[in-house]
Amino acid sequence: MESISGRSNDGRPTGGGLGSPGSRTFSRRWILGAGATTLLTTGLTACGSSDGSGGGGGTITAFVYGDDAVKVQEASVKRFNASAAAKKAKGKVKLTKVPGSDYSPKLRTAMGSPRQPDVFFNWGGGSIKAYQESKQLVDLTDIIEADPVLTSGFLPSVLAAGDLDGRHYGIPMRGMQPVILFYNKSVFAEHKLQPPKTWDQLLDINAKLKAAKITPFALGGADMWPELMWLEYLVDRIGGPEVFKRIQNGDAEGWGDPAMLKAAEMVKELVDDGVFGSAFNSVSYVNGGAPAAFAKGKAAMHLMGSWEYSTQLGKFPDFAKKNLGWAAFPTVEAGTGDVRNVVGNPTNYWSINARTKNQDAAVAFLKDAASEAYAQALVANGDVPTTSNAAKLLASAPNPEYAKFQYDMVEQAPAFTLSWDQALGDELATPMHTEISKLFLGKSSPSQFVAACKELK
Repeated sequence: MESISGRSNDGRPTGGGLGSPGSRTFSRRWILGAGATTLLTTGLTACGSSDGSGGGGGTITAFVYGDDAVKVQEASVKRFNASAAAKKAKGKVKLTKVPGSDYSPKLRTAMGSPRQPDVFFNWGGGSIKAYQESKQLVDLTDIIEADPVLTSGFLPSVLAAGDLDGRHYGIPMRGMQPVILFYNKSVFAEHKLQPPKTWDQLLDINAKLKAAKITPFALGGADMWPELMWLEYLVDRIGGPEVFKRIQNGDAEGWGDPAMLKAAEMVKELVDDGVFGSAFNSVSYVNGGAPAAFAKGKAAMHLMGSWEYSTQLGKFPDFAKKNLGWAAFPTVEAGTGDVRNVVGNPTNYWSINARTKNQDAAVAFLKDAASEAYAQALVANGDVPTTSNAAKLLASAPNPEYAKFQYDMVEQAPAFTLSWDQALGDELATPMHTEISKLFLGKSSPSQFVAACKELK
């Protein structure tokens, strides 16, 4: 997650260090692993359970994504190791920081070796599906339900968002990053506009902006993943979160749901109407093109993850502080999805290796992520925690108003759908991005898009 401080919790490019995308097939997974921060590393040869057994006692190892947010986890480890809980569990935690760009492959290598980590950072959903299928994860469902700290410690929608087959395999351990409809307050004020609450209002705003020679929405189409956000919200608003949940659970026929076709048709209408301009496929978010168009008033709105705030704060601080507005994605007439539903990357998670040598210590360590001390450390780092006690802490955030908006948005959400590419994993995400790109570029029709996605394997 990109935080208010200008740093990415899951490795997205930050406001202060956006790189070049290279090509249109630029991997969103790379973006999730390339924060513009100094990456800290520890060798992997000396980590993981010493014997791969399930016995108790001894030091356990926790793999974590090595960006500047890691100081929150470092403090957590220090706090836990000095606690009565660690003493009771007869174990301590050793943190292994892995560079962001190397995290996923090094985790895979370690999980296939005799020296596996006991606890590890992940994105939930598809990012851990292979480990679940190979029975390498502890199913935390019963553990959570039996423990008041874990049961009530986190926002329910976030805790559930990282699930697989309705079971919990992770505990939230970083900040939230919902996708938000950002708007340029200066442009809106000049043209006497208000943030749209319905789709018809959005279409009306688009028409007025185009008449004023202003592109309604910035879109970094060169990177492809920004396009995904439109389909995620439209499918949710039209058919509810159950539509994608069906696909996430392995039913490819879910791509044929009427809500998916309707969403694809609405996307085509937006593109054909010039809502994203005529050259959005050559504009990149990663190299700063889309954020610049938005900040400079060439585009009036931007559908983007919550890290947009810090991106703008790093590149266009005056705009971020004075003219950056934010709102929820509008409702769609006759849609069955709740307007309070959210899409995006809910957070990152701690999961426990089924081969841990001290599960008691691992579970006790995970409880620290629900503590007020942990939440305070996240807020101080510019993040919005997903803990149920976080609301009272947000007054000390770098931008309290923005932090509270995010927290309320997620706290009130009946459902928080994990970004489709993260939920499905790399194997399906790459061809899915290709099909979405073809839809936006007019190289496939909505019906062709749906048919192609049903064939994704």
